[in-house]
Amino acid sequence: MTTETTLPIEKDAISSFSKAHSEPAWLESLRLEALSKASVTPMPKPDKTKIDKWNLEDMKVSKIDSEPYASLENLADEVKSLLNPAEDRSVYIQRNHTAAHLTLSKELQDKGVIFMNLQEAAKEHPELVQKYFMTKSVPVTTNKLTALHAALFNGGVFLYVPKNVVIEEPIQAVFVIDNHEVDLYNHVLIVAEDNSAVTYVENYISLAEGKPVLGNLISEVIVGNNAQVKYGAVDTLSKDMQTYVNRNAYVENDGRVEWALGLMNDGNTISENITNLHGNGAYGDTKTVVVGTGNQIQNFTTKVIHFGKNSNGYILKHGVMKDAASSIFNGIGKIEHGATKSDAVQESRVLMLSPQARGDANPILLIDEDDVTAGHAASVGRVDPTQLYYLMSRGIAKTEAERLIIHGFLAPVVNQLPVEAVKKQLTEVIERKVK
Repeated sequence: MTTETTLPIEKDAISSFSKAHSEPAWLESLRLEALSKASVTPMPKPDKTKIDKWNLEDMKVSKIDSEPYASLENLADEVKSLLNPAEDRSVYIQRNHTAAHLTLSKELQDKGVIFMNLQEAAKEHPELVQKYFMTKSVPVTTNKLTALHAALFNGGVFLYVPKNVVIEEPIQAVFVIDNHEVDLYNHVLIVAEDNSAVTYVENYISLAEGKPVLGNLISEVIVGNNAQVKYGAVDTLSKDMQTYVNRNAYVENDGRVEWALGLMNDGNTISENITNLHGNGAYGDTKTVVVGTGNQIQNFTTKVIHFGKNSNGYILKHGVMKDAASSIFNGIGKIEHGATKSDAVQESRVLMLSPQARGDANPILLIDEDDVTAGHAASVGRVDPTQLYYLMSRGIAKTEAERLIIHGFLAPVVNQLPVEAVKKQLTEVIERKVK
């Protein structure tokens, strides 16, 4: 039974927003249709986490114009420290909802690489954006929050890599929030055509807080035949932002996607990271680290779905819970009927640093095929006293010994980030949160 709900958003407001930004007619129509579908599409239901009072669906038409950065020297030090120091770096910086800075090397432009604000891309490259925007990876009607996102998205970036183009240097995007009234509905769309390769690294960083706001963040990654995408991310959104995050990949024959995610928000967060291995020989690897503090409530679902034969999916999730923080870690490996010779492996481990902290690791295997390999491991516990004793016996103070154990526990993901500045930032965030 479908229940229809009344949404506090008028179609006229959506149309006005779209027209004010000179969006193409197809995008305005998509927004209006998504709004209509949102009223009859159910909310997501994260396992063991009640979100009915989070008000994640209380989204509204929102666009705050900010001044672009005249120079990278005008960036806040926290942002400046994230950037790849290479002179020919390709970087997009969004300030609240405004595309504030963009550089793309001439070499990549000459090869046909597109890297730009998503709304501008919808106007300049409609044949690409319309083909892939919320059609294959995250369909509009996945849930109510994705439908509302399609209707209301107000920022994001489009990265397109043509066939046979291999990009050696990482592509960076930094999404800066320095206005405490910003509701951020951001969309990242990455398309890697056949035989291409790219490394993309993004940061969400809050520099302002003081008012309850909403985050609705969706990333879609389309990986063509024999293409490779490495996707790194560090999220550091403020405690005032309640956030829904959906990062999703669609991988074709012999394609490969590798995720390295540092999920360090200070507010309540629902995160879905889903990899769909549609092609034969497709490969998906997800590495995630999480640190929860204060009274945070978080739910992290990582899922790899095998459709193609000989597909390989790996999940590694490590979380640290402190104070009265609580987190659910769901790792799901699903092998569909016909996906013979596939391999699904997952590991989820949670380290709790205080008696009030709560962590729940749930490894789930759903197998609809016989000729496959699958395995899982999960653990929830305190700092290993044997490791602690060993380090202290070498003259290391207890506090420092605990710090070393925590960093070693999270290192498998931290070390995967391909930009040294971002890796350093994640290390510093972990240091701050676990003190």
